[in-house]
Amino acid sequence: MADSTRVRFAPSPTGLLHIGGLRTALYNYLFTKHHGGAFIVRIEDTDQSRYVEEAEQDILDSLKWAGLNWDEGPGTESQYGPYRQSERSELYQKYADQLIADGYAYYAFDTSEEIEEMRERLKKSGNPSPKYDSITRQSMKNSLTLPQDEVKRRLDAGEEYIVRLKVPRKETVRFTDIIRGVVSFDTQGLDDQVLIKSDGLPTYHMANVVDDHEMGITHVIRGEEWLSSAPKHMLLYKYLGWDAPAMAHLPLIMSPSGGKLSKRKAEQEGIPINVRDYVQQDYEPEAVINFLTYLGWGPGDDREVMSLEEMIKEFSLERVSKAGAVFNFKKLTWYNEHYMREKSDEELLPRIKKVAEREGYTASDDYLKTILSLMRDRVSRVPEVIELGRYFFEAPAEYDEKSKKKAWKEQTPALVQKYLDEIQSLSRDEFKAAPLKEKLSAVIEAEGVGFGKLMLPVRVAVTGMGFGPDLFETMELIGKQETEQRIADAISKLS
Repeated sequence: MADSTRVRFAPSPTGLLHIGGLRTALYNYLFTKHHGGAFIVRIEDTDQSRYVEEAEQDILDSLKWAGLNWDEGPGTESQYGPYRQSERSELYQKYADQLIADGYAYYAFDTSEEIEEMRERLKKSGNPSPKYDSITRQSMKNSLTLPQDEVKRRLDAGEEYIVRLKVPRKETVRFTDIIRGVVSFDTQGLDDQVLIKSDGLPTYHMANVVDDHEMGITHVIRGEEWLSSAPKHMLLYKYLGWDAPAMAHLPLIMSPSGGKLSKRKAEQEGIPINVRDYVQQDYEPEAVINFLTYLGWGPGDDREVMSLEEMIKEFSLERVSKAGAVFNFKKLTWYNEHYMREKSDEELLPRIKKVAEREGYTASDDYLKTILSLMRDRVSRVPEVIELGRYFFEAPAEYDEKSKKKAWKEQTPALVQKYLDEIQSLSRDEFKAAPLKEKLSAVIEAEGVGFGKLMLPVRVAVTGMGFGPDLFETMELIGKQETEQRIADAISKLS
């Protein structure tokens, strides 16, 4: 395939970018970069009633965060622009007029009340899903049923109208989908799709086809939910005398509990649904990209971690699965841990510092670096270094109930007091991990108890938790005075 490959990611700015939308953008990006082509971003903002002010910026920011930089799109100039559909309306009207002149589309003057009345009438006569189609159009108010002078009069008077596609009654629309193979639809099940709305703006279907042609798009790679719209698009290509781009419909992203990963299901299962959530929760973009690439595709070997360059080299649509891909949140966490641990202290330190400041903590770079070295292998995301390590900055206000119950028995206060007495004999310079561990070993040997009988209560006293990084290195970092005060407080509170 030559470098003339051109693909587009064409989101509607009706809300924040969904994680499934990012995967669609990613597959478009990987495919066209594999073939040395262009990645185009087009904003499909013709549905003004659902337009969300901040959505376009969120989409663009999300793509940049993920490293999917576009070759053409908002903010770039080229022969194919502009890249917002609201700025291209004259183009759509020209082609709508051509379709009407050629007998493939028509004006419809019906009010919404009249259309609703038609639907109710047909439902009562036994039609469960009535449509404005090749049969019902005969009894409606449109340029196919009205005299031509009446149509002209209405248009000249500025009456509201919409333009509909004249879908043939009994035809089979067939095309080859790169992922799904041969797909066919019977036009009998299709409605006469609205092409131009009463506000003069095109519907998604009209604008989508015109723009893909005008922008020289060679491959349309989009979600499976658009498969049912494909026959209408194919008819439009045919009626306008254009070659259709190659089509590839991606599998759905499935919820772990079954069914499509909807917003409601994602919330129930604790899965962030919008890309902004991943940005705000400080996920590694490389982890999200690696995870999404494998959500419906695989390289055909046992590799699990790949750089963006490697993914570009290996990617093909033929290896994309037809079946839905289950969103495995544990796998995403695994990827995030992998990429986080690969990064140097210097890369992570500014981010750690930002989280600490946000939480109201002030600390030196050296102090934060030591916390990072202790916590790095115990957390899944950068913010958790601070969120799970609050005890490095302040004494525990409360103690984990489960750990407290397990650690503090009748004889525990006396045992912990003996350890406190031992470490109080250490000077400030001697208050290091190795001597602190030796003192604990000496107490348990003298008292004839297991290591955990003392170590767990001391950990709970110092951190408020029953788990964490090396206890003695933690105590060394917190310091002599603070550590001893926390142990004394715990003996008092928990006894």
